[in-house]
Amino acid sequence: MLNRIILMGRLTRDPELRHTQTGTPVASFSLAVDRDFKSRDGGERATDFIDIVAWRATAEFVSKYFTKGRMAVVEGRLQIRDWTDREGGKRRSAEVIAENIYFGDSKRDGDSGGGSFARPAAPAPVDYGIPSGNEDQFAELADDDGDLPF
Repeated sequence: MLNRIILMGRLTRDPELRHTQTGTPVASFSLAVDRDFKSRDGGERATDFIDIVAWRATAEFVSKYFTKGRMAVVEGRLQIRDWTDREGGKRRSAEVIAENIYFGDSKRDGDSGGGSFARPAAPAPVDYGIPSGNEDQFAELADDDGDLPF
């Protein structure tokens, strides 16, 4: 079975970061996603407002670097949840459980919603011991018989 969803849209509000009773971070926000087609009567694109829930490190990441108006690409799975409202009525809601969240715009494009943006620090380069200059990196084989092995 496959339950995979990828959405691209703008945050309708700043992510709300909370913690469960055990201390697990969880962030919720809504994404405004334009439909691919225009309506017949007005010629405008309809917009869907989709609830997103992110857990753990993804929740902390989105609450730290995303604000209202930023473009985001969300990859995750669709989850349907049944619940009871305050009046005792049975309700059902659909939400996307985010597994990965990516920036959908550049810093300049995303400034429309306010807030500041700081790119995470790039990891330090790793030295794998590979020569980096013009050193001779290849040695001639002494026992080469000229036959290819394939």
